Amino acid sequence: MNVYLDDDTNRQMPLSRRTLLRGAGAALALPWLEAMMPGKVSAAESEGKAPEDSPLRMAALFVPNGVRQDMWTPEATGRDFELTPTLEPLADVKDQLLVLTNLWNQASNFGDGHYVKCSGFLTCTTINKSLGIDLNCNGRSMDQVAADYSGKLTPLPSLELGIDPVTTGVDTNVGYTRVYGSHIAWSGPTSPLARELNPHLVFDRLFRAGNPNKGAAQRDRLLLDRVLEDADQLKHRLGAADRQRMEEYLQSVRSVEKRLQNQDAGGAKQWQPLVKLDRQNRPPEQRPDAYVEQVRLMLDMIALAFQTDTTRVCTFMFGNAVSGRNFSFLDGVSGGHHDTSHHQNNEDKLRQYQLINRWHVEQYAYLLGKLRSMKEREGTVLDNSMILYGSGLRDGNSHNPHNLPILLGGSGGGRIATGQHLSFGRDTPLANLYAAMLNAFGTGHERFADSTGILPGILA
Repeated sequence: MNVYLDDDTNRQMPLSRRTLLRGAGAALALPWLEAMMPGKVSAAESEGKAPEDSPLRMAALFVPNGVRQDMWTPEATGRDFELTPTLEPLADVKDQLLVLTNLWNQASNFGDGHYVKCSGFLTCTTINKSLGIDLNCNGRSMDQVAADYSGKLTPLPSLELGIDPVTTGVDTNVGYTRVYGSHIAWSGPTSPLARELNPHLVFDRLFRAGNPNKGAAQRDRLLLDRVLEDADQLKHRLGAADRQRMEEYLQSVRSVEKRLQNQDAGGAKQWQPLVKLDRQNRPPEQRPDAYVEQVRLMLDMIALAFQTDTTRVCTFMFGNAVSGRNFSFLDGVSGGHHDTSHHQNNEDKLRQYQLINRWHVEQYAYLLGKLRSMKEREGTVLDNSMILYGSGLRDGNSHNPHNLPILLGGSGGGRIATGQHLSFGRDTPLANLYAAMLNAFGTGHERFADSTGILPGILA
């Protein structure tokens, strides 16, 4: 086997960013390595700025059912702020974080409790009230605007991930199809993008994007087993630091593969019950342990997709709108998410609501930390990313669309001024943030949807 390079394979030449490890029908993209740098450091790098060819990434993570308000917003603004109890899990990445207060999505300020606020979260438009026949969000989501710009540079223009399957039927309480609550990414007004719910298939897409027609026997073989010889040849051309990065990268891929294998192992075993099963003892369909592992696997998929530059745009939904996910796997929580969010100012429900909020933030912190651990040039993958986190409503009890809980992690290649809590005038358009993110991404946008301009204080 040979190492496939796009450039002359002379040791003095930089390694191409599009280098792939190949073997037995598999292709595996590489993380960034020092060997990919030109011999001379660019002027931009010497000034601490992101080089022009550094890949910038953007992800949007959606959380249903809002947050407990009094445990979310920091008191102080600017750089000298303290994280609230809900945001405490972000302490290690506080310098790479923006907490944004007083943003709202005006287009979602009517019609129903959840669906308009979910499907319009990234479009900043008002969806048609529909029973399912004339589905229309009246816009495109900002992630797809970004994908138009970067998609031609990667095997996958964008990646849409979720946990819950599409919800069907009509919510008779509000007269909207529940399908609206299953989508935040729209390629066009009538085209919600299908989400991948199976981490195994996401993994397959990421690392087999260039080999879509291989047989089942090939797909079943572990990817690394097919490319290790290529990797060994490449290591001889790398310096000590790059060899260490390669080893860490390959270990991370192997770890995910093993976890996916282990998740399948139980179903593959022949098992007989020691006693006859009683249908009345059937456990709930939602398995909390599987949910936690699936969330982490999906976040790992985002990290690997970004690390390998397989895609630069991703969305992830922790749950559909009106999610009733049972969070009793958390100590101190005994009910479902949606029911708990309708707290009616009951102290015990508020306490449980905050614990659920904090758990979601912990998962966000996990992703940011993982991206920060991935070295790239003189920085990290997180340095070259913008990871949005938020909900389409403020408080689940009131369905309040004002002052949305919005976070932004990562410095976007040095273009985002992180490490701040920024509070804006009441009802500042959420679309102003999206205009700023798209501008930092390189699309040239100064406006998006109903924005009035770029959100001040965001761009470095």
